[in-house]
Formats: sequence, structure tokens, C-alpha cells
Amino acid sequence: MKTTPLAILCFLFASVLGAVGQFFYKAGADRTRGTLQSYLLNSRILVGACCYVAVMVLFVAAFKQKASPSALYPLYATTFIWAALIEHVLYGRIISAANVAGMALLIGGMYLLGRTS
Repeated sequence: MKTTPLAILCFLFASVLGAVGQFFYKAGADRTRGTLQSYLLNSRILVGACCYVAVMVLFVAAFKQKASPSALYPLYATTFIWAALIEHVLYGRIISAANVAGMALLIGGMYLLGRTS
């Protein structure tokens, strides 16, 4: 089954949204007081949840293209790379040589998994 460029773009955009959603969850968690109400009425947590709903919509749109899950799901692993980059920009976290090596291994693994699909 051939994976279309649109399906690939949907999954890559979903991976960015997944990373953004994680940071909204973290920002929301930092502002909670441990009560159910502080979780349910937290706008940052709500935005994070909306990001994850958008991720699922993008997954469905990609699969509608008759794309191969085994080719697409490895692309979603770029979420870890986006999260590191967002953390670097927002919090000044240093991206070490070991982090870069891990990112390169992720990309290499994604390539190999997509190639054999």
C-alpha cells in the first residue's frame, strides 16, 4: 500500500500538535491546586486536550488516504523531537550531543520502518 504525501503531512502535523498538547498539559498541571475543579476548569489543560482531539482527526484523515499504519506511526515518534525543540525554545533547555544522537536514531528508525512497509 502506497502512503500518500498528504497522509505523511497529516502525521507530521499531528506529531507537532501532540508535542504542543504535552506542553499545554504541563503548563496546566503547574497551575492546578490538586482539586478536580482546578483540573476541569483549567484552560491550558483544555487546550492540550483539544490538541489531542486534533491529532486524532489528523490520524483519521491520513488513514482515509488508504495509508499504511506501519509507515505512518513511526512518523508520530517525531513528537519526542518536537517536544525537545519546544522545551529548548520555551524553557531554554540545552539539547545535548546525546539528545541529538537520540534524535538521529529516531529518524533513522523511522526511515527503516517506513521503508519496509
